[in-house]
Amino acid sequence: MKHQTQSIRPFIGSKNYEQSQNFYRDLGCEVAVISHNMSVVKMGSAAFYLQDAYVKDWIDNTMVFVEVDDASRYFDELSALDLPGKYTGAKLIPVRTEPWGRECFLIDPSGILWHFGEFFNQ
Repeated sequence: MKHQTQSIRPFIGSKNYEQSQNFYRDLGCEVAVISHNMSVVKMGSAAFYLQDAYVKDWIDNTMVFVEVDDASRYFDELSALDLPGKYTGAKLIPVRTEPWGRECFLIDPSGILWHFGEFFNQ
């Protein structure tokens, strides 16, 4: 193929759309409303679409991996935000080391599992 990909943006659901918008804002993301039931959420140069849509099986099986330069520092920064203290259902899981690298986890209020990880050799 000759065309070049500019970005990839997954669609993420939410149990409570307004609460999820606020969660991602508190996470440090830029949330731009596109319509009454969809926003684009920007994390630096990456982005995803946040929808006012909740399908339990879909949400329960959604995982997103975000590569970061330092998983321990990222975990410390996430801890300082106290998102689990502000949002029911949100959880922060400490860094663990795997053969490929290190990662921590953040579960959003809807149940989306975010992996924030760094690779050892990539």
